Amino acid sequence: MLKKLKKLKELKKLPAYGQPKTESDSRPPSNESETEVNKLTSLLTTNLTVLKERFQGSVDIVFREFKVGFDPNKSAALIYIDGLVKAESMNATILKPLMFDFAREELWQELNQHNLLTFIRDYAVPNNRVQEFSQLQDVIDSILRGNVALLLDSYNSALIFDSKGFEGRAILEPATESVVRGPREGFNERLGINLSLLRRKITNENLILEQLNLGARTKTTVCFAYLSGVVNEKLVNEVRNRLQRIDIDGILESGYIEQLIEDAPVSIFPTVGNTEKPDILAAKLLEGRIGIFVDGTPIALTVPYLLVEALQSSEDYYSRPYFVTIVRWLRIVSLIFALYLPALYIAIQSFHPDLIPTPLLVSMAKSREGIPFPAYVEVFIMGMIFEILREAGVRMPRPIGQAVSIVGGLVIGEAASKASLVSDTVIIFVALTGIASFVIPSLGDVIPLSRLFLITWASFLGIFGLLMGSMVLFIHLTKLRSFGVPYLAPLAPANLDDWQDVLVKAPAWALNTRPRLFGAWNSIRGRSTRPSPKKK
Repeated sequence: MLKKLKKLKELKKLPAYGQPKTESDSRPPSNESETEVNKLTSLLTTNLTVLKERFQGSVDIVFREFKVGFDPNKSAALIYIDGLVKAESMNATILKPLMFDFAREELWQELNQHNLLTFIRDYAVPNNRVQEFSQLQDVIDSILRGNVALLLDSYNSALIFDSKGFEGRAILEPATESVVRGPREGFNERLGINLSLLRRKITNENLILEQLNLGARTKTTVCFAYLSGVVNEKLVNEVRNRLQRIDIDGILESGYIEQLIEDAPVSIFPTVGNTEKPDILAAKLLEGRIGIFVDGTPIALTVPYLLVEALQSSEDYYSRPYFVTIVRWLRIVSLIFALYLPALYIAIQSFHPDLIPTPLLVSMAKSREGIPFPAYVEVFIMGMIFEILREAGVRMPRPIGQAVSIVGGLVIGEAASKASLVSDTVIIFVALTGIASFVIPSLGDVIPLSRLFLITWASFLGIFGLLMGSMVLFIHLTKLRSFGVPYLAPLAPANLDDWQDVLVKAPAWALNTRPRLFGAWNSIRGRSTRPSPKKK
């Protein structure tokens, strides 16, 4: 007990997260003195000295000192980061009005009746967004986000102008979510553009965007979007609380957020969705989900996320429902092939050869003649080679990567077969398994691990082990939750009302209700009826 009390006393003496430890940390802080230190003073030289010390002489921080309206008694300074500010806009809307337009006598006569800082904010500078701050930290944070700070002598406040102009990637079609029919635009690394793309899809005042800054060092801007009146307010509060609990040095990509807010961090199955397409995100918001944007990445997150979403595509809702239903069943079959084919081959070849028809068994025996390894070693070797070729094709430059993946697969497969290291049957099974896994790219991280898990069970216990491994996976999936929603819903627990958009794709006129999984306040999506020709 005494040891625990000592540890608690030591923890109380520790400095705040992200702050250096000093000798004064053990003393209680003085709120009044800290407030005075963090405030701007009325002396321009003092403010500039403090800001230069805080930025520690960084070469990209520009301090542009000048005189307002040629008056030697009115000194001012602009502070901004080179490369984050659009220089033409800053020169035309800030420097030119303050230096040249203020030189007119009639303007000075008008100015004598106003406060200079207020006059600049309300009349002089034509900028779309102007803010006034008196706290030093607020000014520093605004400069670091790409704004321009204006300091005036004899005033203890600063004006912050929005003049961001750093270069960014154009709006292009996402390479990972290509479609034949549907919108081709995708998110990019600029948060403002991503939010505008979403606004173009949902032109409704109930689309709410909430913003917060995460990361003690990076202070990354994070924004989550939802449709008020559609989404469950409990879900909004849960997302907000999970984001506010994040305490980390930096957020560089949405993957950081995903790992810090998911329900099952040790599971191989993702419980947070992601997308690069505005139409997909808009459709999910209309169903009662929440989207999360992170500045600096084109990947937006969606919660809650269910397993059935991996079998769906945005193109399903733009095409006729009959062919879409067939394609969805093909995805289900591909998922089964990608998970079970190698394990089933090992189980039957090693433990249950009597289940194979005699002609096929003779053919497989001939192909395995001279192979020094058992079946599970063959499958493991070819599986590793396939994953190495896939990773090489992804990481190398695109023209070279395609050549490596195609030529490497042909050459290595042919050479391994001729050298009697693996049988032709194993090469066919592994190739078919790999192609089937490409049909469901959203589960690209999950399928190889699940397949290896089933192969291990089948290697020791045959078909019985395969069934046991499948049961373990199924029990794990039924226990998973994504922000309180069962991961296998609406299949388990069964909700027949939502099956019209899972195993089959119902026509658009039949999908008049939102999924009831998320507890949306407004479950009615439309009141369309079956179309029919006009009666004479």
